Amino acid sequence: MAIVRLKIDLAGTKGDEAWRELQQFGEIQSAAFGPQYGSGSPCKHSPDQPHARGEWMGAEIRLATPLLAQYAVSHYLEQPRVLDADVVE
Repeated sequence: MAIVRLKIDLAGTKGDEAWRELQQFGEIQSAAFGPQYGSGSPCKHSPDQPHARGEWMGAEIRLATPLLAQYAVSHYLEQPRVLDADVVE
């Protein structure tokens, strides 16, 4: 199994909207999003307010092989909200 970690720009979105709007890679086995995968800092606004400029949160994508993980990195880096993508295993 291979893991890809993403750093997703949240600026101007509410809640997990930035995550839900990503086009997911077709061959993933599982995907998860949240502060446990990294974040810029805790949000300093109410949940009904948009995220501030510079706020980001991490995600983890699991794939069957390292080759698929490399294709997934390319796929995610083409999307405007993805700040960074790396294979970690």
